[in-house]
Amino acid sequence: MKLAYREFGEGQPLIILHGLFGQSDNWNTLAKNFAEKGFKVFTVDQRNHGLSPHSNEWNYELMAEDLLEFINDHALKQPKLLGHSMGGKTVLFFEKLFPGIASQLIIADIAARAYEPHHDNVFAALHAVDFDFVSNRKEAEAIMEQHITDFGTRQFLLKNIYWKDTANSRMDWRFNLNTIYEKYHEIGVAVPEFKSPTNTLIVRGEKSNYVNAQDLEDFNNRFSNLKIVTIENAGHWVHAEKPKEFFEAVTGFITV
Repeated sequence: MKLAYREFGEGQPLIILHGLFGQSDNWNTLAKNFAEKGFKVFTVDQRNHGLSPHSNEWNYELMAEDLLEFINDHALKQPKLLGHSMGGKTVLFFEKLFPGIASQLIIADIAARAYEPHHDNVFAALHAVDFDFVSNRKEAEAIMEQHITDFGTRQFLLKNIYWKDTANSRMDWRFNLNTIYEKYHEIGVAVPEFKSPTNTLIVRGEKSNYVNAQDLEDFNNRFSNLKIVTIENAGHWVHAEKPKEFFEAVTGFITV
């Protein structure tokens, strides 16, 4: 699958993968900062997200294959891979399936274990927005607020609304809501066991419950060349909540 992407700077290739319901432009500011440090940065829309194609098939093996196709199409040698949440799981699956291609891995606030479903309120909010009747973001947010109390989460999701048909004032979600909902169980799965010598950085938020002590032990078993950084006072959205600290942690790792 040919993935949509944005490109910044020149130098060593660094590919950034967003999380569930995200898109490449969530990473614009950090991508520009990495580019200024001498990297050619690609922020990629994973399948069923952003401007990339929609598909009825959706799992980590396919997203890892999409990433391999992207790397080959752009003739990238020894790219560095950075993934947050779902994007981090894609990176882990990629390393298992295609070892030796990436020179460094950065996994942001996700573990290799399986996760229980925990987006019920998000799906309820998204399904409650009926674009037959909703014609602006303010109306959409008012509906979503009944299911999602957190302002930041609502704003993150609302970024995905776009004008699908301007002539008829028709809005829609950029992501493929139907497939994401139907295949959601695929995103909670564990990464099968593997061993890797690839230089790897785990960045987690101190206040996040996504990566615990047992997860770190699992990472230590999988990676023989591992560094772990915990960002203080940051939750799951570690790169958005503490962008300066996140940027310093990552650049300190990839520029060594």
